[in-house]
Amino acid sequence: MNSRSTRSALYIPGSKPRALGKARGLPCDVILFDLEDAVAPLAKVEARTILRDALAEGGYGHRLRLVRINGLDTEWGEDDARAAAGMACDGVLVPKVGSPADLDAVAALVPDLPLWAMMETPLGVLNAQTMAAHPRLQGFVMGTNDLAKDLGTRTRGAVTTALQHCLLAARAAGILCIDGVYNAYQDEAGLRAECEDGRDMGFDGKSLIHPAQLDVANAIFGPTEADIDLARRQVAAFDAAVAEGQGVAVVDGRIVENLHVVTARATLAKADAIAALERT
Repeated sequence: MNSRSTRSALYIPGSKPRALGKARGLPCDVILFDLEDAVAPLAKVEARTILRDALAEGGYGHRLRLVRINGLDTEWGEDDARAAAGMACDGVLVPKVGSPADLDAVAALVPDLPLWAMMETPLGVLNAQTMAAHPRLQGFVMGTNDLAKDLGTRTRGAVTTALQHCLLAARAAGILCIDGVYNAYQDEAGLRAECEDGRDMGFDGKSLIHPAQLDVANAIFGPTEADIDLARRQVAAFDAAVAEGQGVAVVDGRIVENLHVVTARATLAKADAIAALERT
């Protein structure tokens, strides 16, 4: 279980210096610096320079910095990948990945950075297991808007199978998996419900389109004080039981075995990671 905090992954247009500057002070765990959908065609070339300079300037703290490039099947994709290879970022987010070969093509252009994959096509979802096993891949980001478009559906329920399939593949490979966006950024109740749904499925966080969504995502995908307290007590009780030659402990009337302690330790590690982020 990965302890890195990815509760909130906010898309920021790579073409807008003001937005790039504002992002330095936002309480997001991940910044998805976008050269693809959020950048108009006429601004795509200039966006590379704007984003490169913003990342070189720094100030983003311990946030995970991912650059989403255009697809290699577009006129901008290869140059985006080459530019990203020289940027001060933590990885490259590849759109509309359909197979491991798509990742191989980007990996050849970006030799030294981890890759992330947008899971947003039917073919990509069907190939999720083989892509999750790619040696350069660190995580999936669900692209639910494009996936819904390709499926011809309007509901989240219709993409549940795809979400769960990608999550299973990610967990089998030990990589991260971030849920798709919620489009109605002023609908806090709807966002909260979808975040809770994604958290309960097992996603590591939520991708977001507006800073107004950050507080909800951070609260729902982060451990509560009660979660942290329980985790500490589970670890302490289990360690005490082991010291006495026992294999299980009891906390709040429930059996605590090794598997529960693994989860408890991961909760505490995530809480520590969140605290470190919030100090920057």
